[in-house]
Amino acid sequence: MLSLRDFSGAEIQELLEKAEDLKTRAAQGQYVPALSGKNIALIFLKPSCRTRVSFVVASTQSGAHPEIFNREDIRFGIKESVRDIARVFGRVFDGVMFRGFEHATVAEFAQYAGVPVWNGLCDSYHPTQVLADLLTLRENFDDIAGLPLTYVGDGRNNMAITLAVAAAKLGLDLRILAPEALQPDPDLIAEILDERESDQARVSVTTSAAEALAGSACVYGDVWVSMGEEDQTQERIDLLRDLKVTSELMNLTGRKDTIYLHCLPAFHLLDTETAIAHPDIREVDDEVFEGAQSRVFDQSENRMHTAKALMQLTIAG
Repeated sequence: MLSLRDFSGAEIQELLEKAEDLKTRAAQGQYVPALSGKNIALIFLKPSCRTRVSFVVASTQSGAHPEIFNREDIRFGIKESVRDIARVFGRVFDGVMFRGFEHATVAEFAQYAGVPVWNGLCDSYHPTQVLADLLTLRENFDDIAGLPLTYVGDGRNNMAITLAVAAAKLGLDLRILAPEALQPDPDLIAEILDERESDQARVSVTTSAAEALAGSACVYGDVWVSMGEEDQTQERIDLLRDLKVTSELMNLTGRKDTIYLHCLPAFHLLDTETAIAHPDIREVDDEVFEGAQSRVFDQSENRMHTAKALMQLTIAG
């Protein structure tokens, strides 16, 4: 799974149902050792918190052994090519989670590995995160076909684009609220919508908060500065400061059941080095992040349940 574009809407629904079942079983202390005796490689060219813990625990609870490789362990292209390393890993491991930079790198790795490869994040897509997002939406709204969801922030990044893919596959009504300078490539959005599998699928892009939020069941936030873009911090703050998610912005939905999601990490307090250095970088008010509408930690936990379902279905069937 290099992108949700690789799966049909029905396959994504099957995976989410599997995750729901595994989550229910785990709450009862029951684990399905479908991957007993299997070995899983977890490659991190980019650092990680949630992706790492979710795949480690998901592997262990499934009966598999996870092995972690950091950037220093695998120096792609320095002494060995991507395709050669992929073929080595494919002979030893039963599946590989790959968290990196360019989408072309994980695609080449998957081409030569010969075993299931799951994109744990690249510059273009973040499918394992959006699987957890979809599970969280199902838990709160049951039928998510036609569900209005508003993404607020940098509309060009991997989260916004992957949510657009999910909208096309499952029939979400995605609104991307972003300043013109940070709006997604319209040709890419059109290409994604050409693959739509539901008449209810919508992806709209706007600078109007009132338009984007009206009737929305979910407000989705993300950091304003992605990894590797730290030199653009002040520029992003200047572009996005008016789109900080506050209680006032949440109220624009006109719904009492609207939830707040965020892929984390989030800047909501002055308790990190980055926020202390740049106080205006906080994309969400603490009262929203910690409030009754927030589901961010349910969402974070669901990274593990969906990772477990993904590995079990693609390796064990």
